[in-house]
Amino acid sequence: MQQNIIIQIQGMTCQACATRIEKVLNKKPFVEQATVNFASEQLQVSFDDAQHSAEDILQIIQNTGFDGSIKSEKTPQIIQTKTLPWRLCLLLLINIPFIIGMFGMMFGKHQWMLPTKWQFVLASIVQFWLAIPFYKSAWSSLKGGLANMDVLVSLGTLSIYFYSMFMLLVAPEHHHEVPPVYFEASVMVLGFVSLGKFLEDRTKKHSLNSLGLLIKLTPQQVMVQRNSQWQMLPLDQVRIGDLLRVNQGERIAADGVVENGTGWADESHLTGELKPEMKKSGSKVLAGAMLSEGSLEYRAQQLGSQTLLGDMMNALSEAQGTKAPIARFTDKVASVFVPIVVLIALLTFGLTYWFKQDSVTALMHAVAVLVIACPCALGLATPAAIMVGMGNAIKHGIRFKDAASMEESARVNAVVLDKTGTLTEGKPQIAAVWIDEKCGYSERDFYRLAASVEQYATHPLAKAIVQKAQQKGITLFEISQIQTALGAGVQADVESVGSVKMGKADYCQLQLPELDDPIWQLASIVAVAVNGQPIGAFAIADKLKPDSAQAIKRLQAHNIEVYVMSGDQQSAVEYIANQLGIQKAYGNLSPRDKANRIEQLKTEGKVVAMVGDGINDAPALATANVSFAMKNGADVAEHTASATLMQHSVNQMVDALLLSQATLKNIKQNLFFAFIYNVLGIPLAAIGLLNPIIAGAAMAMSSVSVLMNALRLKRMKIE
Repeated sequence: MQQNIIIQIQGMTCQACATRIEKVLNKKPFVEQATVNFASEQLQVSFDDAQHSAEDILQIIQNTGFDGSIKSEKTPQIIQTKTLPWRLCLLLLINIPFIIGMFGMMFGKHQWMLPTKWQFVLASIVQFWLAIPFYKSAWSSLKGGLANMDVLVSLGTLSIYFYSMFMLLVAPEHHHEVPPVYFEASVMVLGFVSLGKFLEDRTKKHSLNSLGLLIKLTPQQVMVQRNSQWQMLPLDQVRIGDLLRVNQGERIAADGVVENGTGWADESHLTGELKPEMKKSGSKVLAGAMLSEGSLEYRAQQLGSQTLLGDMMNALSEAQGTKAPIARFTDKVASVFVPIVVLIALLTFGLTYWFKQDSVTALMHAVAVLVIACPCALGLATPAAIMVGMGNAIKHGIRFKDAASMEESARVNAVVLDKTGTLTEGKPQIAAVWIDEKCGYSERDFYRLAASVEQYATHPLAKAIVQKAQQKGITLFEISQIQTALGAGVQADVESVGSVKMGKADYCQLQLPELDDPIWQLASIVAVAVNGQPIGAFAIADKLKPDSAQAIKRLQAHNIEVYVMSGDQQSAVEYIANQLGIQKAYGNLSPRDKANRIEQLKTEGKVVAMVGDGINDAPALATANVSFAMKNGADVAEHTASATLMQHSVNQMVDALLLSQATLKNIKQNLFFAFIYNVLGIPLAAIGLLNPIIAGAAMAMSSVSVLMNALRLKRMKIE
């Protein structure tokens, strides 16, 4: 049986580390797939637990040179931002006299701040105590069969230190000559790299915190009724079925149903819709919603990870751990990057010494190459942007299934829309009824028969018939042997009546007579047949959603082609399409027809997005390059889709496409910055235009700059 777990990894210093863990695990026959996200420092692994356990996975990770712990929390936890550690504080403190001394060197005063012997003492403290984490990481990395950034830093700084120590202790001393030592370089490189790691970690945690803070929306203390008394209790003591109270300005603690009171709740944290919702007796409430006005008493139905908020957080955590296809290239580069850099450093040393006959210059150039070449920025470029982009999508009520879906959404140039429930309200009403006089059914009996068959269906047209029958106070028949013909209709056995079919006219073999009312030419037709004999039909009309027209204009403004594909009759589909300015509208399509037409668009070079919410949309959703389902639509549609829209709005789908485009653009910017940094930095270091200290500072800030660029997505305005 396949088991999926998430493991928090400790000890990774660059993308090469993440790549190595992936390679080791994916070679194991019992591991189906392992993916490591360097930015979130998480491993997602799927494996066969018949003969192996999660502890075996942890042991493999440890053998590779890293530590890991299984994430067992039911919901993601708030990531605490680290304070400045004592080791880094001491390292930076020791750096101060060296930095001041560097200014003295500009005026020819090499020992202005520190005598050489004191430099040796402080550098030794740094190299053999404060730098120990670098050596441990480097050794673990080499034991695991790879070379990470700490190998480069360790090689470089130790080379400078031992060279300087040799010149100080072994080289002949001259009364008026200062030994050519470079202790400041080893100390300052370690200082800058350590500071850069800390800033990188803080920035990563900050970007993740913007997502994890959703969990703070759940109050820690809740007013609960126990033994007919109201008392304040911790949230973890609340049980399903408890009656809870929320007052104005407080947040709702659980998904539930209102029993008493009225109020306005802001559910934008889940739907992206800024308009507050009116809540009264019988209304559903969602955990995390802010009650902006009023007071409610509600019965808890779901708690913690079972709430919509908890489910969304877990889904987001899993999605952020996945990899976008664009990241595969950087993984391949990172896997060979460090060995190539070491080779370049050796060549730099050899060639520089050959041409200049100066071992000091050759060493400095080689060390600068080692220090400047850290691939951290490269490893952060894609996952950092994906994490921020997905967090931004969540704020707008869009839930992507994985990183690949978000990347593919950025390339969409054609959108296929279902009609009913997507472009329209999805709450159609019966506009007209036709009953064959020969069948002998009254209108009330006709409604009873039709509603009995449709009572278990999820399609909006079926709901319209059932709701109308309920309004008339009609008691429904017992039915059995329900069979659904996808895209055509439904058939069932009705007690005392026989076999009843409902659906498209041709499915029920109905030929409508010429009727005066034009609604029959525009509305959706639901025919009824009893024991193979058509007896009547409903004309059901729907109205456009208020924002559908705006959504279509936005798509067209971004040069995205729009298609309407529906199982409804062609005249009804064209009527809706004309109202929205859509030129390409197709009706009378079965689920297979929709899927085939989308496949045809793909063969024409289109990257197709499909939007739908019904069972009959599932094949088309699966065929499209990327698909969007409406929340609380058919389960099969939501499970098939690449992303879920919380607002039931095509406008929200447009937001998703634009957010994805911005995220992919940000990834490409990050990759450019990371590549250009290494492409330019390594040659400049090799020819001596970057000394090791500047290289260390530049390398440290490169990762932070990539993360800061990713965080710009938070301020993105969607148009």
